[in-house]
Amino acid sequence: MTVIVVMGVSGSGKTTIGTALAEALGVEYAEADTFHPKANIDKMTAGTPLTDEDRAPWLAAIAGWIREHQASGGVVTSSALKRRYRDVLRGGGDVWFAHLHGDRTILAERMKSRSGHFMPVSLLDSQLADLEPLQDDEPGAIFDIRETPAEITAAALAAFREHA
Repeated sequence: MTVIVVMGVSGSGKTTIGTALAEALGVEYAEADTFHPKANIDKMTAGTPLTDEDRAPWLAAIAGWIREHQASGGVVTSSALKRRYRDVLRGGGDVWFAHLHGDRTILAERMKSRSGHFMPVSLLDSQLADLEPLQDDEPGAIFDIRETPAEITAAALAAFREHA
């Protein structure tokens, strides 16, 4: 089965949409942040962007989760900012990307209003600079974060089912 990867920069709503998709599909959900080694969390908490070297074990762990859920399907979040990161995730098996995309102002406001998350607003610009949109040969679709979570979830489910 195909695993859905809900992708986008911090504050785009990956957790909200990912949990809603998993619930609607009756599959397991995994939060990308739980795959980060403590050193990565510490680095981001301090306001330092991760390097590709920092991200490598994190991406490998998510790809492993994808591999483990090929039979049952699942939904996992990941910023998946660059094509080469998404290539690593696709190495885990059949995936479909739900890219949550939006304006920097909206993203920053969302990040400022949430509590208990390690990612500071100061790292948003580095994420936006690294973001490479989905390309035509990558399975998935782009969703506008100005829509409500219910609208995004419904649109993502329809697009995913069309793909499947």
